[in-house]
Amino acid sequence: MTCDHGGDDEADLGCCSRLGFLARAALLAPAAAPFVFFPARASARQPLPPSSTLRTQAILLGTAGGPGIRGRRKQPATAIVVDGVPYIVDCGNGVAAQMVAAGIALPNLATILVTHHHSDHIADYGALMLLAWGNGLKTPVRTFGPPPLAAMTALAWQLYARDIEVRMADEGRPDVRTLVTTTEIAHDGVVFQDARVKVTASVVNHGAMKPALAYRFDGPDRSIVVSGDTTFDENLIRLARGADVLIHEAMYLPGLDRLLAIQNNAPTLREHLLAAHTTTTDVGRVADAAGVKSLVLTHFVPANDPASPDDLWLADVKTTYRGPVSMGRDLMVV
Repeated sequence: MTCDHGGDDEADLGCCSRLGFLARAALLAPAAAPFVFFPARASARQPLPPSSTLRTQAILLGTAGGPGIRGRRKQPATAIVVDGVPYIVDCGNGVAAQMVAAGIALPNLATILVTHHHSDHIADYGALMLLAWGNGLKTPVRTFGPPPLAAMTALAWQLYARDIEVRMADEGRPDVRTLVTTTEIAHDGVVFQDARVKVTASVVNHGAMKPALAYRFDGPDRSIVVSGDTTFDENLIRLARGADVLIHEAMYLPGLDRLLAIQNNAPTLREHLLAAHTTTTDVGRVADAAGVKSLVLTHFVPANDPASPDDLWLADVKTTYRGPVSMGRDLMVV
C-alpha cells in the first residue's frame, strides 16, 4: 500500500503523515498481509521508526535487479532488523546511503551476508564497511557469503589501504581491517545463531554463479526468508517452509524485450535470465509450495519499466499463489 504520485520518490516517501499512514494500513490490510510502510528520510543518528509491535522486520533497501543504473529503484540490498539490530543482506550500489535513508546508523553495522557474487549484489561490499568506519564504526563486523568472499575482503583492504592508513594516523581511528571477520559458506546449514536470531543458508540454483545462497532469519516473533537470485528451486522451498514472509526475486517475461533492447552489449543475456531467474508465475509456485504466510517481490527484472505496471506482475503471481503478495519498493518496511 503506497501513496501514488506517479513515481516521484520524495512524494512517495513523504506524502502521508506516518501516523495517518499506519492507521490506514492497519485498517485496510488483510490480517495475514505483510505490514509495510515507507519511512520518511531520516538522519543516520535516528532510530528506526516503529512500524508496529513486530520485533523482526525487513527493510528493502534496493529492489532493482541487474547492474543497470536506471530509475528510482536502487541495486539489491535488504536489512533484516531484529530488536533494532540490522543484518544486511547484499550490498548493491548505494547501500550505505539507503541505510541512512532508512534510519539505520552506519556505525551500527555488525553483520553482512552476501547471497552471490554478481556485481549488483556486491558492488558496495567493501565500500559499505569503509563508509561505516568513516562514520564512526569501532565495533566488530561479521561478513558471510560464498567463496571467494575472504579473498574479496582482503582485496578491498588493498584497494582502500591508503585511505585507511592516513585516517588512522591523522584521525586516530581504529584499524577497520582488524574489526572485520569473514566466513565463507558453500553448503546448506545454520550460518550463526545469536541472542536475537538464527540464520540458515541454502544453496540455490543461479545458473553459472555457483554457489548462490538464500537466507532464512528466525527471529523471536517471525521468520523471514530472502531468496537471493535463483530459479524455481526445491531447496529454497524447503528453506522457506512455513515462513511468515518470503522476499523473492521476480522476473516479468513480457518486459524482457524492452530490457534486452537497452543491454545491447550482452548477446546471451536472454539465455542467462531465463536459466537463472524466477518468473512471476514460478515465484507464486514457490510461495505456494512452501506454504509461506505472505510474499514480497523484489529484484525486479526488468526494473523501472513503465510499460510493466505493478498490477501485471501481481496478476501473474496470483495465478499460482493465493496468499497476500506485495510489490517491493525501496525503503519499504515489511
